[in-house]
Amino acid sequence: MRKTLLLGLTMTLSFSLSGQDTIPFIRSAQLSAWRSGDSDTVYVLNFWATWCAPCLAELPHFEKLNADYAQQPVRVVLISTDFRRDVERRLRPFIERQNLKSQVVFLDEKTPNDWIDLISPEWSGAIPATLIVRPKTKFERFFERSLRYEDLEEIVREALAQ
Repeated sequence: MRKTLLLGLTMTLSFSLSGQDTIPFIRSAQLSAWRSGDSDTVYVLNFWATWCAPCLAELPHFEKLNADYAQQPVRVVLISTDFRRDVERRLRPFIERQNLKSQVVFLDEKTPNDWIDLISPEWSGAIPATLIVRPKTKFERFFERSLRYEDLEEIVREALAQ
């Protein structure tokens, strides 16, 4: 009986902790931290929103990349640019419905002009947009468009090779 209870408790805890319980609110300083320093991790930073159809269409590619490179120094971060008021009523339910495994954060900045140029001076602010960086080697690629899985994988492999 104790073994069954312990097994049930362990399975319940693993199930409830398998998803993302909270949505961290980040500021532009976190974006700078991912881009600089001497981290050997490849950061795949995707800017998206739940109301953006092209963003939603490419999310499975980021999820596949996250799964395929889970054992390598690659970190996929889905940076939501939804409205703050929609985090609990729209973003959180979306993450749960889609069972997203990649880390999702909310960019809590009031003025996009404060952080858009930080990502890329060429960025108009349109989404989807993706920045792939490896700070230690100064590898950096920015895309203001949807990406296919093959594109993502090729760029990540290039980053890992440098």
